[in-house]
Amino acid sequence: MFRWTYIDQRNPCTWTEASNHTAQAHEKSAHTARLLRKWSRSSVADRGDLPINLYGSWNVSLLDKGTLADDIHLHLQSVGKYVRAQDVVDYLAQPDVQQEHRLKNMISLATAQRWMHMMDFRWTKSPSGQYVDGHEREDVVTSRQTKFLLMVAKLSMHMRTWKDGLEEASDEPRPHTQRVVMWYHDESTFYANDHCKVYWVHKNETAKQHPKGEGASLMVADFVSADYGWLRSSCGEESAQILFRAGRPVMADDALSARHMPKFPMKTGGIPFGVSRIKTGSDRKPIYGADGRVLTEKIRMADGQLTDGTAQCFYFPEHHEHAGAFKGMAQILMKCGFSGTHKLRAECPGFKCNPDIDPCCCRRLLYKQPDFADIKSNLEIACEMRGYQVIFLPKFHCELSFLEQCWGYGKHVYRQFPLSSSEAVLKQNVIKALDAVPIITMRKFATRSLRFMDAYRKGLDGKQAAFAMKKYRGHRTLPLSIFDELNELN
Repeated sequence: MFRWTYIDQRNPCTWTEASNHTAQAHEKSAHTARLLRKWSRSSVADRGDLPINLYGSWNVSLLDKGTLADDIHLHLQSVGKYVRAQDVVDYLAQPDVQQEHRLKNMISLATAQRWMHMMDFRWTKSPSGQYVDGHEREDVVTSRQTKFLLMVAKLSMHMRTWKDGLEEASDEPRPHTQRVVMWYHDESTFYANDHCKVYWVHKNETAKQHPKGEGASLMVADFVSADYGWLRSSCGEESAQILFRAGRPVMADDALSARHMPKFPMKTGGIPFGVSRIKTGSDRKPIYGADGRVLTEKIRMADGQLTDGTAQCFYFPEHHEHAGAFKGMAQILMKCGFSGTHKLRAECPGFKCNPDIDPCCCRRLLYKQPDFADIKSNLEIACEMRGYQVIFLPKFHCELSFLEQCWGYGKHVYRQFPLSSSEAVLKQNVIKALDAVPIITMRKFATRSLRFMDAYRKGLDGKQAAFAMKKYRGHRTLPLSIFDELNELN
């Protein structure tokens, strides 16, 4: 533009005037006009001597220079899990750090927040995964490896498996044509005020009132299988789904329990030891006293069972000097074959037993006996009477039940519905959300759970199994080469 202005015959002007007009047209000062004259003379003398455009060179982040980004990463790792942008500000304010990286000034908190984004940090909730508080606990791992996985392995050869949720995987031979369908059962709670909170908001949208708290809750219990989805009748009119208020399952009224059990025989004529239960009438409804409280009564505890299968009554028989009285833990353990139990304490303080001392107390020793440890619930008793086998999932292992992912899918759909405080609408939305889970998705969830089981059978722990799930997402079982890959990572 500068040279065109100078040679324009319609508005003749001098060399200096042309440079000034050009600088003013671009809202620049006289300094720019002098640079235009300088650059033009240089280009006339040497056509290859062109001015260099410095655009972008003055705003290169300090993180892209040297090892500053690596040093900040190491510092944040030393801080721990909960890092802040202020930690970056404080770190770069140290004199030795400023001297090493030739920093003249401190950075602001806003700059530190931008740098956190550039270093791939995001202000968000911590990604959820497996439970770590008891996932690798010794007793939990033992139950998983010696009970649950073995029982599922025996049944898996009679179960159907699926490829991509559509086609049945029939490449594995079955010993006979008997088919086993494994139904998973669980409960989950839906809340009225649980709705989507992250969405695209226009800049002109103002704050709106929203209800406080989680609102009304509704618990849903259901059965699901990879073969048929939710447990429904063939006509679709009957369903195993139950919507109810939160509660808890109970054992049989006279179920064995070492809690509050005395060590020595109780005196005749005193308050007999037994299990407390709610007193009910002929209509099986609770009976209330004059003060309005529910009445309770004590009943005798059920018989135990010795290792040879013989029943053991915990109360003295008739014609005994203490007939009907409770025998006490010491004598019950002696009957089980233990000696010196009368010298053991009844219970360790707070029932916090030392794992290095065995046996330590009568109560812990009694808890370990099969008839106490393997008490069957009312659910197991009712199912076994009808020819069904009940398998309990290991504690802290939600990844082994694909029903957990079905709940998550349903809640994702549920949060898209309009917010309502009506319990009737809550119930309607819960049913719609769960019915929206596709059978193909359920089968993919089931395949993922089977991969976790296969990983644990191969000896992987929870962290290694989680890595294998990401590595082999499309596989039903894990290859043996997974051990080599884990060794390379370690």
